[in-house]
Amino acid sequence: MPTTRSYAAVSVLSAAVVGTLLSGCSASVSVGESTPKLSSDKLASTLSAKLAAATGRPKPDVTCPEDLKGKVGTTTRCTITADDGSTLGVSVKVTSVEDGKINFDFKADDKASPAAG
Repeated sequence: MPTTRSYAAVSVLSAAVVGTLLSGCSASVSVGESTPKLSSDKLASTLSAKLAAATGRPKPDVTCPEDLKGKVGTTTRCTITADDGSTLGVSVKVTSVEDGKINFDFKADDKASPAAG
């Protein structure tokens, strides 16, 4: 069992490092609707790609529970799940909307939550 604990500790530590790297990042996505909205799947894939680019690691598993409405100040929470089941929350906030393009900042939590069970 020591190997399992060590692996879990490394995964949680990696998630915490990811949180540090995501602090203060931003992204933008163009959508073609009159009232812009970014689907939860597209938001998750955008965050995953930004995280992979920032860390030089493979894209992590990111899920977002709801679409992001293109209105300044709108917020949502997404979750990064590590291989060991630990999770790290990510806050997303719309900073501007220009010509159907939603610009947003995102920041990961400082601390990961251990795997359930």
